[in-house]
Amino acid sequence: MSDTRISVAVHATDPLSRAGVISHLRHQPTVELVDRAGDGSPAPPPGTAPATAPERVAVMLVDRLDDPAGSELRRLARSTDQRVVLIASELREPELLAVVEYGVRAILWRHQATPQKLLRAVHSAARGEGELPPDLINRLMTQLGRLRLSALDGSPSAGGTLVPTLGMAPREVDVVRLIAEGLDTKQISEKLAYSERTVKNVLHALMTRLQLQNRAHAVAYALREGYI
Repeated sequence: MSDTRISVAVHATDPLSRAGVISHLRHQPTVELVDRAGDGSPAPPPGTAPATAPERVAVMLVDRLDDPAGSELRRLARSTDQRVVLIASELREPELLAVVEYGVRAILWRHQATPQKLLRAVHSAARGEGELPPDLINRLMTQLGRLRLSALDGSPSAGGTLVPTLGMAPREVDVVRLIAEGLDTKQISEKLAYSERTVKNVLHALMTRLQLQNRAHAVAYALREGYI
C-alpha cells in the first residue's frame, strides 16, 4: 500500500555509485525514491517520486569517511525528519565510533550491499532500529569496552585512540563551548573538573588533528559544523 512505502533519498560521492544504489531500490514496492532536496542533484529516474515527497531515510554511499563525507553524514544524521543508512568500503576504528555518535541507524559494507541487504537496512532504519555487520558489532563492543575502562581509570582518551579522526569528541566540544563563552584555561579546568594540562592537551590534540590555527579558529569550526 502507498501509505506504507518508505521515502528514500540516495547520496553518494560520485554519480555512478548513486545510480547503482538507485537501480537496487527503483523497483522495490515498499520504497519511494525522492530527489535530494536543495543540492542541485539531478532528479531520480522516471517513475520515482517528486522532490517534494517527504524523506524518511537517507542512504549515503562512500569509499572512505574523509572530512567532506563526514560533514555530509553528520548533516544528514542530525536531520530530524530522516534516518541514515551508511554504505562504506572501509571504516577505521575512530571513524566507527564517530558514525555511531552521529546517530547513523544502519551500516553496510559496500562489497556486501546486495539489494536484499540494502532493502532490509532501509526498513530497519525507518523503524528506528540498528543494522550492523557482525564484524562491526565486535569492533564497536571492543571500543566501548575501552571507553568504559578509560572512564574508570580517568585517562583522557587511552592514548588518543578513542578520539574520532572526523569532527569533535564530546570532551572537545565541552572545552570549545566554554572558550566561546569567554572562559580562559583556568576557568575551563575548574568548570569541567579537568587539570589545566588536560584542557591544554585537549585543545592541542583538536587543533593538530583538524589543522586549526588557534582557539578562535576552533570556535569558528565548531559553530560552522553545528557543535555549538
